[in-house]
Amino acid sequence: MRSFSKILIANRGEIACRVIRSAKAKGYATVAVFSDADAGARHVQEADEAFRLGAGPLRESYLSAERMLAAARATGADALHPGYGFFSENADFAEQCAAAGITFIGPLPESVRVMGDKARSKRRMIDAGVPCVPGYEGDNQEDALFVREADRIGYPVMVKASAGGGGRGMRLVHDRDELPTALGSARSEARNAFGDDRLLLERAVVDARHVEIQVFGDTFGSVVHLGERDCSVQRRHQKVIEEAPSPAVDEDLRRRMGEAAVRAAAAIDYVGAGTVEFLLGQDGEFYFLEMNTRLQVEHPVTECVTGIDLVDLQIDVAAGLPLPFVQDDVTLTGHAMEVRLYAEDPRDQFLPQTGVATVWQPAAGEGVRIDHGLVPGQVVSPFYDPMIAKIIATGANRSEALRRLVRAVRETHLLGVATNREFLLDALSVPEFREGGATTAFIGKHYGSGFQSGNADPAALVIAAILAADAGGAGWSSNAVQAHPLTLSVDGVTTSVRVTRSGQRWTVEVAGAISSVAIVERDDVHVRFEIDGLQRRAVYLRDVDGVTVDLDGRVYRFEDLTYRATSRASAGGDGVLRAPMSGSITALHVAADQVVARGDALAVLEAMKMEHQIVAPISGTLATVAVTAGQQVGARDILFVIKGEPA
Repeated sequence: MRSFSKILIANRGEIACRVIRSAKAKGYATVAVFSDADAGARHVQEADEAFRLGAGPLRESYLSAERMLAAARATGADALHPGYGFFSENADFAEQCAAAGITFIGPLPESVRVMGDKARSKRRMIDAGVPCVPGYEGDNQEDALFVREADRIGYPVMVKASAGGGGRGMRLVHDRDELPTALGSARSEARNAFGDDRLLLERAVVDARHVEIQVFGDTFGSVVHLGERDCSVQRRHQKVIEEAPSPAVDEDLRRRMGEAAVRAAAAIDYVGAGTVEFLLGQDGEFYFLEMNTRLQVEHPVTECVTGIDLVDLQIDVAAGLPLPFVQDDVTLTGHAMEVRLYAEDPRDQFLPQTGVATVWQPAAGEGVRIDHGLVPGQVVSPFYDPMIAKIIATGANRSEALRRLVRAVRETHLLGVATNREFLLDALSVPEFREGGATTAFIGKHYGSGFQSGNADPAALVIAAILAADAGGAGWSSNAVQAHPLTLSVDGVTTSVRVTRSGQRWTVEVAGAISSVAIVERDDVHVRFEIDGLQRRAVYLRDVDGVTVDLDGRVYRFEDLTYRATSRASAGGDGVLRAPMSGSITALHVAADQVVARGDALAVLEAMKMEHQIVAPISGTLATVAVTAGQQVGARDILFVIKGEPA
């Protein structure tokens, strides 16, 4: 037994709140850590104590081992839970904790090292008899050798960062001509993300399923698995929808995959919660992909179908207790699904978004669980991963879980920051997914050209016009008939609207179409209205620039241009190139007075753990280069001014 009484959660956001919840339930004192950007965050409020790490950037706060250990010393924390990301798979940090007398609630450092090196881990798995995808994981990193090995393996192949994770440093290559470019870009991304540019090759298992097995080991040598999760729906190798159990796995396959996962964990003397990820081919064969030596983002769906609190179990195993059950005790009941709500704009290439979460209302109800770390009014900053919340639903079967999930996504409201909610609802409605047939090709097949919204609901414009005209009710008479002309813009389309109020009813005229509306109920963010005899509900946000309306799962941002000029230059079309979001310039490829062609790479902007290429929108000469490498920029800041070529 290792005795500890106070747990420091070395993380932020929803996972910090999740760990705090279980730690408190077990009677432990809790310590949160925070950056200046997170001073008012929910995890700070929920912990017993909170310690300031430093400024917003990761290296000055959550990724500073020195400051994290100083927080433990200052608060007397004698255990540390890393959550996921950050220090969760950092063997050196785990050893630093041990040297400081702090119990690291996670696996042994050597287990982390083995599985953190994809080439080394794959060799270990082959020795343990775990099925692996044919590939190359050698020490020779010359491009010429990679070309020869790819020819031997057969295209398509996957290029992967040996030290990687989260889809970074990963490229799908279809033929020999693409390989050199893929190797170069993967190396660069791996070096920036992990400080290690070693790569490996694997045969690409086309149209496969991504099925992972939750494993758990204790210090007495026992290892069990807790069934599988299907995480096939992915975008840029990041999981979008997860569920347990997998609709593609029967009892026999579950047993065989589970046994292979247990062999994998036992081969590295694994202790604690871990996940062994497999690719499941169309032929029913499965192959080892990697092992994540930490708690996974999608762990709630396993908790829902097994009834086991994984964080609770992590704490007990770290304290030296044996697993309280054996493999035969583990049963799966019902079905669970999870989606990840991101601060990103799916209609603009899923670019990460920042802003203030002015309105935040997570869903509730039977079979619904929302893991999040937000409070209303919190700033969603550019420093961290854009995931805001996990929306989870359970049911007696997959159909019920899916129905509840759709409702929960629709009833989760965030205004002030753009999110991927509309995209999630669309993906959940695709027949292939609803029927349980989605593979890793799902996003490419259905959203290969990006995500496009359907036709706008005319009622959104109608209610927005009323809210804009009313603006709190000032200037309106309850009896007199008054007309109010408006100019509203949404998605670049400007519309003239005429709003008339007579008593308690409103008439809205748009392009000759007239709607009769009554406001049934209204407070600062909710409105129930009757339009042409049908009552509907919406959530809204009114500010000085316009009105945001959340209606039936879609958010509309209406700019009020009534008293403003309506003409705006197209983004970059005038040669002025602005930052699409807040972030850091990690690479600058050009200099002032340089001639560039349309599409040339100018710089790399890193925001929310992703790299974004900034390219020239027109051909011409760089009249202004307003940034330097390493500089922080804000959304809409001017980066470059290009003087276009004469006509």
